[in-house]
Amino acid sequence: MPAFSRKWVMALVVLAIVVPLLQPLFPDLVSDYRLFLVSTMIIAAIAVLGLNLLTGFNGQISLGHSAFYAVGAYTAAILMDRLDCPYWLTLPAAAILSFIVGYLFGLPALRLEGHYLALATFALALSVPQILKYKWLEDLTGGVQGIVLSKPEPPFGLPLSEDQWLFYYCLIVMLILYWAAANLLNSRSGRAMMAIRDYHIAADTMGIDTSLYKTVTFGISAAYTGIAGALSASAVAFVAPDSFSFFLSIKFLIGLVVGGVGSLAGSVVGGIFYVLVDNSAQALSTYIKSDLGLQFDLSAYTVFGILLIVLMYLMPTGIVGGVYGMMRRLRRSS
Repeated sequence: MPAFSRKWVMALVVLAIVVPLLQPLFPDLVSDYRLFLVSTMIIAAIAVLGLNLLTGFNGQISLGHSAFYAVGAYTAAILMDRLDCPYWLTLPAAAILSFIVGYLFGLPALRLEGHYLALATFALALSVPQILKYKWLEDLTGGVQGIVLSKPEPPFGLPLSEDQWLFYYCLIVMLILYWAAANLLNSRSGRAMMAIRDYHIAADTMGIDTSLYKTVTFGISAAYTGIAGALSASAVAFVAPDSFSFFLSIKFLIGLVVGGVGSLAGSVVGGIFYVLVDNSAQALSTYIKSDLGLQFDLSAYTVFGILLIVLMYLMPTGIVGGVYGMMRRLRRSS
């Protein structure tokens, strides 16, 4: 990571730590709802980061990451609701179980490439919500009604609201996972992952165990997304099968493409983008109907489609790639 990038990252981290503490001074600007919204952006960024490790850095296309997100969320929900497990202990459990599911799914997926692999993961995304509704699992998963939880309370008597603590909790987890991903990609294993992405036949010829790296990367990617799902269960305090539909996988993929495929910073930008659009589409639709008097129902998917077309035309390498390109051109011209 370039020096200027590290400085910007550190500045943003310090800003993220300080801003919630200003809530007593600016209660409207730094409200609990806005902190909760930022927490959901952080969770989405972790999920997109997991997808990026698989698709952006290993070259395997997935349309089924909503399934791993559901595995993580339900693991956390069941542990907290049925076994009264502390919320922080659900993260490693969700990561381990999601890794196992991702690794096992990656084994048969070794025989698939390109759109065939995408179709297989698409089938996974469609099947998991239906499995969660299965009547024999209702006692465990709550069936179509889902599971209602309680938000995590600040530990050690910290003078923070639930949403403030949730924000810091999600931020700490994201920073750890971001650091782990950066170190992984800078290691020998990371270079092997990217070699498989660029030219898997040459990587195989050079002695890289492509089968092992593909399945393990699938597991790691699923573990990241499962952790995001576990955080989502604590943040929203509710899980239900219909929350993990195939369209959630599409949102992750849109966030990845918009932020920047093969860019860790792009994962964060992509997570922020998809949550912002998801939460702003309804408000924009209401504005069009009430203020402009137009009978036009603007769904989140319509906004996603329009913005995706515009951004791909203006910034084909994603927002982060586009910003880096503009900065390079400015440095050359100066």
